[in-house]
Amino acid sequence: MGKAVGRWDFEWVYNEQPHTWRRKEILAKYPEIKSLMGHDPQLKWVVSGMVLTQLLACYMVHELSWKWVLFWAYAFGGCINHSLTLAIHDISHNVAFGTKKARWNRWFAMFANLPIGLPYSASFKKYHIDHHRYLGGDGLDVDIPTDLEGWFFCTPARKVLWLFLQPLFYALRPLVVNPKPVTRLEMLNAVVQFVVDIIIYYFWGLKPIVYLIAGSILCMGLHPISGHFIAEHYMFMKGHETYSYYGPLNLITFNVGYHMEHHDFPSIPGSKLPEVKRIAAEYYDSLPQHTSWMRVLWDFVFDDTIGPYARIKRQYKLGKKE
Repeated sequence: MGKAVGRWDFEWVYNEQPHTWRRKEILAKYPEIKSLMGHDPQLKWVVSGMVLTQLLACYMVHELSWKWVLFWAYAFGGCINHSLTLAIHDISHNVAFGTKKARWNRWFAMFANLPIGLPYSASFKKYHIDHHRYLGGDGLDVDIPTDLEGWFFCTPARKVLWLFLQPLFYALRPLVVNPKPVTRLEMLNAVVQFVVDIIIYYFWGLKPIVYLIAGSILCMGLHPISGHFIAEHYMFMKGHETYSYYGPLNLITFNVGYHMEHHDFPSIPGSKLPEVKRIAAEYYDSLPQHTSWMRVLWDFVFDDTIGPYARIKRQYKLGKKE
């Protein structure tokens, strides 16, 4: 099974997240960054093209043999679906139509959700707000693994299994760490998703459904693109809880690699985050960054100082209304 990791608890800190003070400093020095906030007029067209591409792919795979259905699910469809989950991430910040049309953003996120095969967008929105507001918050930020994950997935073989099962943990962890009531929006998301799944099944059979769902699961697990899940917040250097990646995979992931910039300015669309780095380069160039998501996955598996426990956690004191 390999050597166990050297961490047996999270990295507990007692200061606020760095994005709060860095945002204030950067805006005081570069107020022009405010002009980058707002919606991205191109996002809805890019996402619509991706959804239509996947619907065309459903037709094209419905007569293929099962081995080719699974091959194209991993090599092509899953990449698009993973990218769509990151589009939904962007849309959750109201950058598709702007904050004044928040409801349009929620509906459009459901449209972007369709090729993923399972309802996702409404639940993601509900919990992602907490991830930004309470980064690393014990019992609040469901992006942080549970103690059970940290304890059990502590050898290279087990960490590979954890990476493969990552979609399952992302789906179930909120129900354990920070359960919330099901909202009407989530119910609508599920109804819309399953109605479209049934329509696809009616016209083209089971293979397109497997193509969509298998692609989503496989490419959110052990896949080069999924390296961003580890790269974003796992502590590869002591004391640093957010990392950016400026490589070519940003081209197909809505610049999610610009993750320090995103947490500093979540209301700026991913397409404009490179401009944030250009304007405020002195705030980012000296910080630790990743150069390869594949290397991130390799180091996560084989470095015994890194594992599910390699996350910074903090306690937040919430008021009664929160």
